[in-house]
Amino acid sequence: MSSSDFRHIAIRTEAGKAERLFRAAVSAFCSLTRPSRREIAQLEDLTLPLFDEVSVESRRYVAAALSECEYAPAALVRRLAEEPVEIAAPLLTRSNALSDIDLIALIGRHGLPHARAIARRKELNATIAHLIRALEKPTLVNTRPPETVTKIAPVKPAASATEDNRPDPGVPEENARRRLRSMMRPAGESAAVNLFLGQPTYLKLRETALTGNLAFFQTALADALDIDFATARSITEQSGYAALLAALKALDLSEDRAFLIAVAVHPGEFPHPQAIRLFLDRYRLLHREAALDKVRAWKAETLSRAIRGNAIETGRHASNSDDKAAGRKAS
Repeated sequence: MSSSDFRHIAIRTEAGKAERLFRAAVSAFCSLTRPSRREIAQLEDLTLPLFDEVSVESRRYVAAALSECEYAPAALVRRLAEEPVEIAAPLLTRSNALSDIDLIALIGRHGLPHARAIARRKELNATIAHLIRALEKPTLVNTRPPETVTKIAPVKPAASATEDNRPDPGVPEENARRRLRSMMRPAGESAAVNLFLGQPTYLKLRETALTGNLAFFQTALADALDIDFATARSITEQSGYAALLAALKALDLSEDRAFLIAVAVHPGEFPHPQAIRLFLDRYRLLHREAALDKVRAWKAETLSRAIRGNAIETGRHASNSDDKAAGRKAS
């Protein structure tokens, strides 16, 4: 197909009839036995600017047509695959233009509706198939049953009336973590049942990341790395995913598992396949020992904060004691 053919279509369908132009261009392209790279690029140049102007019916028609096309334009296919599953289903189930990385990204961004359509693909990558099964029926994943943890409050000696009632450093954060864990248990049970206890680390991280509640994931990450909640929160609330990448590498997660968690926590960081490929390259090139060094640095910073906090508290108590002694002498 030459550029003159596209111009001929445009002339016949001008006067703002984007619908007919969109359909006609794709239909003409699909009739080609073996389109050249130039013809593929021409179709993308013609259809992508019209994409937002055409109706749902036209998008559905084009998605169905391109799903049977062996040399479908990758950029147009990816754009259509981001549509609701009612439109994208033919491409998700059949198109060869979608790579495994594309499929994982689509599952991460659109969840079960897209995942179920992708599951119908022939010769689907086994890792992706397992991921879809785990997302659809988490109970089928072989894990130990949740453990029941009964919390007994420790008996503390009665505090003197003159003692300062300020909480110890780190106590508010730990209380917040306990409250988050209590939110994960079924209502009406007297014992604290943590639904994530007894599960492997990855499953805890994945399930909490997919809840959409970042605090749940931060709590699971703090437990996995043995760091405090404030540090886990800072890892996930940074503008990029560099710190999270190091945390996941330190846990020795595979690339696909690390990516699924990253895209659930930072979906805006992966707007196109190139961003996904960059993440995978960075994850692959990061040495685990370097990631472990990063975790050690986080733990050292946590310890340093605790020491500084204790020093401040000690200074306050000493100052209060001096003030009281001075008051007694004055009286």
